[in-house]
Amino acid sequence: MSLQEINEAKCEQLSQVDIGKAAILFSTPLCGTCKVAERMLEVVQATSVSYPIYKININFAPRFREQWQISSIPCLVVLHNRKVESQTYAMQSVDHIYKLLR
Repeated sequence: MSLQEINEAKCEQLSQVDIGKAAILFSTPLCGTCKVAERMLEVVQATSVSYPIYKININFAPRFREQWQISSIPCLVVLHNRKVESQTYAMQSVDHIYKLLR
């Protein structure tokens, strides 16, 4: 099951509405490390994480790159009720991401 890709408008909507929690992977299509991070998130998503996990191409989200000060990719941003709860740059393992998203 692949991650749902969103655009900057959908990211804006997620950051403005009290949706509980959501996770967004900032990446680019040509980044090998991003592909590995995406695959690890797909495995975590299959283990029934209780909130949605999305991906967005950072090249098409300049506003959020600046607003959330994303310094490198891949970057996993966890939102909780309109606020950035955490930003993770090192996707160490599936287990590490699973514990982060629990």
